[in-house]
Amino acid sequence: MTISVGISACVLGQNVRFDGGHKQNRFVVDELSRYFNFKPVCPEVGIGMTIPRRAIRLLQLPSGDERLVDSKENEIDFTVQMKEFADQQIAHFDDLRGYVVCAKSPTCGMERVKLHIDNGNTVPGGSVGVYTRELMAKMPWLPVEEDGRLQDPVLRENFVFRVFSLNDFYQSLGEARSYDAFVKFHSRYKLVLMAHSPTAYKKMGQMVASIKEWDVDSFYYEYRQQFMDAIKNRASRKNKTNVLMHLQGYFKRSLTKDQKQELAALIMSYREGNQPILAPLALINHYLKEYPDPYLQLQTFLNPYPEELKLRYGL
Repeated sequence: MTISVGISACVLGQNVRFDGGHKQNRFVVDELSRYFNFKPVCPEVGIGMTIPRRAIRLLQLPSGDERLVDSKENEIDFTVQMKEFADQQIAHFDDLRGYVVCAKSPTCGMERVKLHIDNGNTVPGGSVGVYTRELMAKMPWLPVEEDGRLQDPVLRENFVFRVFSLNDFYQSLGEARSYDAFVKFHSRYKLVLMAHSPTAYKKMGQMVASIKEWDVDSFYYEYRQQFMDAIKNRASRKNKTNVLMHLQGYFKRSLTKDQKQELAALIMSYREGNQPILAPLALINHYLKEYPDPYLQLQTFLNPYPEELKLRYGL
């Protein structure tokens, strides 16, 4: 399986930074490259900047407007060029399922990018890189994450999961936009939605129940945005415990008293932070093989991505 994902070229290891270096991310190169087909872009090189080059920065004008300028000469302004380049690139991003951007970059940073003001100080909280701001505004459903945040096991798992989920969405519904196809897709993700956002789980359930009142294409775009917004929420331990208990209920007629107690104890141990979620999930998957259930076997929550990625080890 190869899934198309955009990436800041320096994060992939290309020597395109202003100083001629790179910011290669080993997890991206060593692990994700086995599943993702990365499409590198360096926006600064893309608008004609040389390697090496003078540094650039974000500057906030007295009006509040933000500009992308030369770090030494504010009059050298790259804002319009960068926005035009971003728009040109985004027009060809229909096949992308995610994007990894370079942290702190005035073009690619996703958050807390230094935003300077004329007196030499910076604005608290910073801003967003010009290129990435355009990307997130034009494709708000697309999973976007910074290279540095991928070191956090929770953020890493959430990003990779969203990429696989969006790919699944397109494979399931990209061409076959039938009411039946939407119902089947939603059914597979019910437990996922329950874990990530109980509110969205309820709202989207009502939406799917009224699907025949919608134009199918309008439903497609609205559902995609609501679905991707919902799974962007990090699934809490409490919510995941509720899902595990929900799963346990499907085996109440199949398991012995001791087996039920063993599974319940594992779930509670996970809830208290003493076990990773893999512990109760392994037992549930074992029972599912022994006592097959067609509905559970289709649930993405149980097997959301290749287990070789080991993303649930720290959850």
